[in-house]
Amino acid sequence: MAGLEDLKNVMDGGEVAADGTVTAAPEAVMAEPKIDDLGRSYATGKRKNSIARVWIKPGNGKITVNGRDQETYFARPVLRLIIRQAFEVTERVDGYDVIATVKGGGLSGQAGAVRHGISKALTYYEPALRPALKTAGFLTRDSRVVERKKYGRAKARKSFQFSKR
Repeated sequence: MAGLEDLKNVMDGGEVAADGTVTAAPEAVMAEPKIDDLGRSYATGKRKNSIARVWIKPGNGKITVNGRDQETYFARPVLRLIIRQAFEVTERVDGYDVIATVKGGGLSGQAGAVRHGISKALTYYEPALRPALKTAGFLTRDSRVVERKKYGRAKARKSFQFSKR
């Protein structure tokens, strides 16, 4: 191994020959697209206590959540922006129709769950989009949930007011 480039090739799966030369790793094999008979990809997204079942198919960018249009279901513009982020990162705005059913949690958690589901479904439909979505952090399930209330406490961590007498 002569330099850092050789070390990188070894770390990526390349091999060191007996004479010290490094052979580059074969290119990574892309995953097969997961598309059903109707031309859709399905994924489940989660955030807080919300679970979203998401189907995407090529279309003109119509997003339907629980049978309603996204403008009706997610009235706040910030929530609609969260949903669109996966399409903006991959430059696929208005390229796919989305049908989602969401249960549990509040609107913020539901929007995050739909974004997670859209991101996963996009990687199933077009596996080449995975690196862009991964670096943006949209494929990682945000596991933060509300901490439970403990016995003898006012809330999860807050105590009752101390009284000396």
